[in-house]
Amino acid sequence: MKKIYFILMLLAAGITAQAQLNPVSWTFSAKKIGDKTYEVHLTAKMQTGWHLYSQTQPDDAIAQPTSFAFTANPLLTLDGKVKEKGKMEKFHDKQLGASANQYSNTVDFVQVVKLKSNVKTSLAGVVEFQTCDDKKCLPPKKVNFTVAL
Repeated sequence: MKKIYFILMLLAAGITAQAQLNPVSWTFSAKKIGDKTYEVHLTAKMQTGWHLYSQTQPDDAIAQPTSFAFTANPLLTLDGKVKEKGKMEKFHDKQLGASANQYSNTVDFVQVVKLKSNVKTSLAGVVEFQTCDDKKCLPPKKVNFTVAL
């Protein structure tokens, strides 16, 4: 019985450690909003207690901003910059004298894309982000994505 309990505890610890290493999950989708025009949604969901940072940070920021690099595609153009939809939190650490714009729970990054003609194609790229909780920050991470249009 003790062996079974010990094995279960090891499994639980392993699952917890694995979850801690990847506290943000991403989903990528597209929504047609007009003739040859799409909204591409790059949505981050954070585990409780974790947050990631906005693309824009104050001058005294302590955080690495979230960034997107899109792969060139001659069949489409990006219309404007990536917009953020979510409840932004303005964090300030008095001890460090630094601030950060961050999101908890979920944030939806939206890029409008216009196709040059009625063709099937995709938008690909990479998102780079950093995530932290109240005790630690993980190193920046990159996630590749491809969204069919």
